[in-house]
Amino acid sequence: MKYAIYPPEELIEEGVISLPVSKSITTRMLVLDAFAGMYHTPDEPNVARCDDSRVIMTALDTFRAARAEGRSRITVNVEAAGAAIRFLTAFFAIQEGMEVEITGTPRLCQRPMGPLVDALRHCGADIAYAQTEGCAPLIIKGKALAGGEVKVDATVSSQFISALLMAAPYMEQGLRLHFDGEPVSLPYIHLTCGMMAQRGVEADRLPLTVTVPHGAYARFNQPAEGDWSAAAFWFEISAVAAGWITLTNLNENSLQGDRRCAEFFECLGVTLSTEDVEEGVQLCPSPEVYGRLDLDLADNPDVAQALVVTCCLIGVPFKFVGLRNLSMKECDRLQALVDEMAKIGCVIEKIRDYGLEWEGRRMPIPSMPAFSAHDDHRMAMALAPVAVHIPGITISDAESVSKSYPEYWDALRSVGFELIEVEEAEQ
Repeated sequence: MKYAIYPPEELIEEGVISLPVSKSITTRMLVLDAFAGMYHTPDEPNVARCDDSRVIMTALDTFRAARAEGRSRITVNVEAAGAAIRFLTAFFAIQEGMEVEITGTPRLCQRPMGPLVDALRHCGADIAYAQTEGCAPLIIKGKALAGGEVKVDATVSSQFISALLMAAPYMEQGLRLHFDGEPVSLPYIHLTCGMMAQRGVEADRLPLTVTVPHGAYARFNQPAEGDWSAAAFWFEISAVAAGWITLTNLNENSLQGDRRCAEFFECLGVTLSTEDVEEGVQLCPSPEVYGRLDLDLADNPDVAQALVVTCCLIGVPFKFVGLRNLSMKECDRLQALVDEMAKIGCVIEKIRDYGLEWEGRRMPIPSMPAFSAHDDHRMAMALAPVAVHIPGITISDAESVSKSYPEYWDALRSVGFELIEVEEAEQ
């Protein structure tokens, strides 16, 4: 699906947005509670309505039905959901007597699984690669896991660590997990540990080691909470459109690590206020904008796209590092940002495989930008606000937002943007 996008005709003065429920919290909640024999349905208010939560619930429903019917073999397809395949691999590895083939889209089956599989095998798991070594599809034969001490490559994905930690209480010896290398996206590991603690399992955290005792999860009523990663794209809109936007369900004291996006965007002219807001926060445009922005985003890679596009649009040179794992996401996000920003004349340089830099260099724009979202939800959402500066841009793969924020395009319309569906063959 392709949209042509036009900006609001008037200043956004009273935009009110209810963000989607946090995807990162929901995906963990579904798996943590399944370990304890508790399952959720899509109509619950604390369940994110997005592709990632849907595929996890479908996989768990398939598993439950097989158990009830006495079947010992199932196949689950998690489509493009990286968190789902990693979290469910650890979940199924410990389900005694169940054989599971887990697979996904061609792109997902290129994303790395080796560090997680190696660590689970060290704990006693029986997991085989169905096709390519180190990647899905996987054949998992569930069995009791011993646990104990294990080392995991922490430089590729925090999801490997979260998957192991969530399964750890159900290992016979618990788990002492040693990080090989500096972990990426550390706040997501803290989020996992925090949600485990809410359910009665306290992890002992040191800088490069986490110890989880043998135990079990207790019931916990997870509150619904807006997604801070999704909020970053509304900070972007506030920055480039000088708009006042209220986010009604955002928790300033969230366990979500991407709450730091408020700190980053304050440098780009967006302040956060709770005055005269009954619930949530208000984004307020400010003339105070840094002349340059240099950040290490190793802990917050999911806000990188919103920051890059914002800086290009408002003319703030930048250097962002700590982004090594962006090339292994739904698309190669580093290269995608270089390619798409070139369409608005911004010459971004890659810093080897871990960063992006823009010194303000611009080239003429040869034609109306026709963007590709690269089948990546965060690329689509980051590119849409370009319409504020260049009305009539088009974005293909617009449907990709369903992965985390299915209501995004309707939310844009609600604050005055106009979206017109365009035939793919049209220019």
